[in-house]
Amino acid sequence: MEYRHTQVGGVVIVTVMIVIILILFPAWLSGTLQFVQGAVAGVLGAALALFCSLTVEVRDLTLVCSFGPGLIKKRILLSDVEEVHIVRNPWYVGWGIRRIPGQYWLWNVSGFQAVELVCKDGTRFRIGTDEPESLLLAIQANRAAGTRPGA
Repeated sequence: MEYRHTQVGGVVIVTVMIVIILILFPAWLSGTLQFVQGAVAGVLGAALALFCSLTVEVRDLTLVCSFGPGLIKKRILLSDVEEVHIVRNPWYVGWGIRRIPGQYWLWNVSGFQAVELVCKDGTRFRIGTDEPESLLLAIQANRAAGTRPGA
């Protein structure tokens, strides 16, 4: 079973765009753009382009997560996964890529729903998604296909 879904981070996009406008609007009014204003707006624009969406693919016994245009990727072999289940992230863990010390890695672009993978080495990896049931089923189906003889 192949699975591919892209979740767009609407709140992140709108929030960052508002901040960029608030940074650049005074420069537009005055007709002068300070270097710091331009640099901060540029960094925010680049971050927005890189983290505006999260695409999750499950195929060929592999799970691949990629942000935005795909420059930032994570690949996990499903044969390395021991457990998989749906979880709810607390509000304070936020969005983006982060390590929650002593607990798990999180890749999330919006919302609080996620699927957690527990790897054989004990590493926990959470993938934020607005389709947790579909992602869980795709992972389970691909893991089962990988354990069949001749697969």
